[in-house]
Amino acid sequence: MNDSPDTSAREDLGADFKKALDEGWLPIREVARQTGVNAITLRAWERRYGLIVPQRTPKGHRLYSAEHVQRIQHILTWLNRGVAVSQVKPLLDTPQTVNEPLENEWQPLHQAALLAVTQLNERSLDDSVNQAMALYPPRTLCEQLLMPLLADLEQRWQGQFGAQMERVFFHAWLRSKFGARIYHNNRQLRTAPLLLINQSDLLLEPHLWLCAWLISSADCPVQVFDWPLPAGELALAVDHLQARGVLLYSSKAMNLAQLPKLLNGISCPKMIAGPTVCIHHAELSVRTSEIADLYLAEDPLSAHRALLQRRLI
Repeated sequence: MNDSPDTSAREDLGADFKKALDEGWLPIREVARQTGVNAITLRAWERRYGLIVPQRTPKGHRLYSAEHVQRIQHILTWLNRGVAVSQVKPLLDTPQTVNEPLENEWQPLHQAALLAVTQLNERSLDDSVNQAMALYPPRTLCEQLLMPLLADLEQRWQGQFGAQMERVFFHAWLRSKFGARIYHNNRQLRTAPLLLINQSDLLLEPHLWLCAWLISSADCPVQVFDWPLPAGELALAVDHLQARGVLLYSSKAMNLAQLPKLLNGISCPKMIAGPTVCIHHAELSVRTSEIADLYLAEDPLSAHRALLQRRLI
């Protein structure tokens, strides 16, 4: 069933659908754009839990009202408090406050993913994450599962025998998993990309890939470079790609003395993200007033939020 028609095909969708759009009803693609909840998840919420029940045209296309969008925002509020999607409907239908954390699905998913990493079990790890991906929007999934999982793994890997083996396994899986999704999203989008660059000397910055996935999930093309570029070549890459912005990500200290030279000739918005922002907080705060359109973010979630607020994605 087609829920995401483009404008050029609207003539083929019938008078009822066009009339509904003219009256202010929203197709599922627009609702996904406004809320950050993708169409697959919206359908799952409808089919499995009855959380959102849209109107249907005679041809079966889903249509949403402003009240539906507001209800989705309320759902997200509960999800972001750690409530499982299966527990949300009673909270919406009977408004109340929750003093005690409700039983939720995050802990079992977290433990399953952690066990899969320790056993180098790619299929099990993929199944755990896919299960959550079907029910939760990307931002909630990052906040409630993926970032806590990374934090636990980093703690586990401190001085642990087999740590490098597990780290290489997990980082390779993460890059492959989200790199594939970004690639397929990019193929469907024709607007200017956001350029993300691993600005550290680490072989892979996992949070950079989470950041790239969050941005891509907002229907913004993403180009990821997994290694720093020298001054001059960064500006050249921006020019070739006609990039809408540049995000430099690092979990380590940076050579800030080279920053003006590195960003020379780049007129699009620029962001520095990752723990490096905490490491250099005072000096980077000064740099934001010295370098035009330079923004800071400490993690993928705050980078995603800042980019949305500035309408860069």
